Amino acid sequence: MTRLPPLNSLRAFEAAARHMSVKRAAAELNVTPAAVSHQIRSLEDYLGVPLFRRQHRALELTDAARACLPKLREGFDCLVKAVEVLRAQRGTGSLTVSCAPSLAARWLMPRLHRFLAAHPEIDVRMSARVRQVSEHGKGNVAERATVDAWLGDSDIAILYGRGDYPGFKVDKLLSLTITPICSPKLVTGEAPLTRPEDLRHHTLLHDETGELYDGESFWDVWFKAAGVTGIDTRRGTRFSHAVLAFEAAIDSLGIVATMPVLAAADLHAARLVTPFALRAPLISAYYVVSSLVAAARPEVVAFRAWLLEEAARAEEV
Repeated sequence: MTRLPPLNSLRAFEAAARHMSVKRAAAELNVTPAAVSHQIRSLEDYLGVPLFRRQHRALELTDAARACLPKLREGFDCLVKAVEVLRAQRGTGSLTVSCAPSLAARWLMPRLHRFLAAHPEIDVRMSARVRQVSEHGKGNVAERATVDAWLGDSDIAILYGRGDYPGFKVDKLLSLTITPICSPKLVTGEAPLTRPEDLRHHTLLHDETGELYDGESFWDVWFKAAGVTGIDTRRGTRFSHAVLAFEAAIDSLGIVATMPVLAAADLHAARLVTPFALRAPLISAYYVVSSLVAAARPEVVAFRAWLLEEAARAEEV
């Protein structure tokens, strides 16, 4: 059998060739650029052929590197599938779920007791995860990178996005709308909220989900749907997670445009209110995602079915 070069060297080469950048490959592999360069040089020494032509601030693949890349990537894909098969055969009774902190705290955790009561044989591990938009940008590329990262160590993920994830088992969990939400004290306070234009007299709080992942702020989406112009949506306090914006709104620090589905408990308890009837639909939604192999595990089948049942019977407040 032909002796293979070290796997780390192959991974470093494939990542650098895909990004055409040692720096970006290092960020993906969570190592230093120097380490990536060392692994590539070691692979070139092992093979006896150059893989890159190193130019000022740029890399160029050699003909040999370009010829071997498709098979190398095919090999890595096969390794991933093999690991998924092994993971699917592991002992039953455990389930790892990844999702954003706001959805975990505001929607999933208040309901999870029902799944645990119905399936006491399954040990659930919740992993609150944050998407790295600064590294991967926005849109489908960032979403796919998040799916790959989250499902690298989880059985199932709940992701805010567009749902276009080829090669995965995907179900829409929640369609989403946004509307202004605030403390009831602000509705009848010194600057009463009787029409959308009255918002110009209040502090705008920002749930940055829309800007971070869709490229448009929730306030801009809602004002556009309401036909309101002339209000500066750049002003106000910003929060990277909806759960923080809700707490600020409860404390009467301002009004936030966000998803009422995540504020259900506070709206029912009248800690928060929605002063206007208009709810603007979002293009993005929450999706349940898992690999095709993991999707066949009994624990994943049970949890997915329970999630979809909970979403179907949940009434948006």
